[in-house]
Amino acid sequence: MKRILGVLALLLFAPVAAAQDLGPEDLVRKVTSEVLAAIKSDKELAAGDRQKALKLAEEKVLPHVDFEEATRLAVGRAWPQATPEQKERLVTEFRNMLVRTYSNAIGAYGGQQMKVLPVRMKPADTEATVRNQFLRPGNPKPVLIDYQMRKTDQGWKIYDIVVEGVSLVLTYRSEFDAIAKQDGIDGLIKRLAQKNTPAGVGASKK
Repeated sequence: MKRILGVLALLLFAPVAAAQDLGPEDLVRKVTSEVLAAIKSDKELAAGDRQKALKLAEEKVLPHVDFEEATRLAVGRAWPQATPEQKERLVTEFRNMLVRTYSNAIGAYGGQQMKVLPVRMKPADTEATVRNQFLRPGNPKPVLIDYQMRKTDQGWKIYDIVVEGVSLVLTYRSEFDAIAKQDGIDGLIKRLAQKNTPAGVGASKK
């Protein structure tokens, strides 16, 4: 399960582009090719250099992810009960957790390839699913990956990824729901902060 989460987190991240001008299919094609190219061209990054992975995430990943929507879906029933301040803290800690997972997983992706499948959508659609095939050396069967995206004022953004039927958001939802029921929203924030602290991931603003 930890490896699956690593895959989900890594594929969530991508380099900065002119995202506002790109449709969901073009955006995913561009950013996935660039992130895999970055791993291929940098031996230290491919080997899992944590500082380089964190720098890649902070500089080039976050603008393409709708962390507020992802956090809202992950927190589930407790989200409407949270105050604006609590929501901001939840988004910050959830994002930091994904960045931490990403930085620990990046070394496993040398030599990987992505194939983006055509997206079927109408021009007026504000929700889209971009389906990809994740090709691994020596394995003829591709891993199926779906990017769940929505159109925002800043362009198309990713809010969830589903790998072989496993949703990043729903994977965390049951855990977050259990913690919120037992310890409240502040308890959930505290638990997430504790998970992030050992990795040294700073709590940056959304």
